[in-house]
Amino acid sequence: MFTGIVEELGTVKKIKKGANSAVFTIQAEKILDDLKTGDSVAVNGICLTVTACLKNGFTADVMHETLNRSALIQLSPGQHVNLERAMPANGRFGGHIVAGHVDGTGRITKIHRDDNAVWYTIQTSDQIMKYIVIKGSVTIDGISLTVAKVSEKDFSISAIPHTVKITVLGERKEGDMVNLETDIIGKYVEKLITPVKEQPSKSNITRDFLSKYGF
Repeated sequence: MFTGIVEELGTVKKIKKGANSAVFTIQAEKILDDLKTGDSVAVNGICLTVTACLKNGFTADVMHETLNRSALIQLSPGQHVNLERAMPANGRFGGHIVAGHVDGTGRITKIHRDDNAVWYTIQTSDQIMKYIVIKGSVTIDGISLTVAKVSEKDFSISAIPHTVKITVLGERKEGDMVNLETDIIGKYVEKLITPVKEQPSKSNITRDFLSKYGF
């Protein structure tokens, strides 16, 4: 589990593509302090398992499903990525519950400044939009952010200069794709309140039964 508080910007050093998968080599520094093979790292919000620890980075396998559902496929060597290690049991819970399982992607349609705030408007699918609520939490490329505005097809967030500076948000442009993960609590609530369709019970009353008793 993660919290959406980015620890550092890593750099994609190499991408080895297979038929339906890829191996990413990520250069990092800060998160390497206690990183070991098998650990989970959120890379632009996607939970990846460390397959090898290197002197100045790590490698991780990315499967077909993840490539299809996320914006990782658009990365190339030299680009920066947000990195966050899994939250320890005694760590501070600075953001919100982030599973690292992205729901899909969104496209930045507008970026504008308002005093010291930077506004990002993101368009995404109806399936994702139904979980987006004003003042609710959303994870964008692994960053825990608060939804400020919602319309039918898009939503907006307002980022402070510090967040823009230390994350990939500062490098994003209009038209860029971003990874999105909606608040998992909303999904559980929906599951609990959605009535289960009752299956018609199989009756023991058949045509033969009725005939036997004179009907």
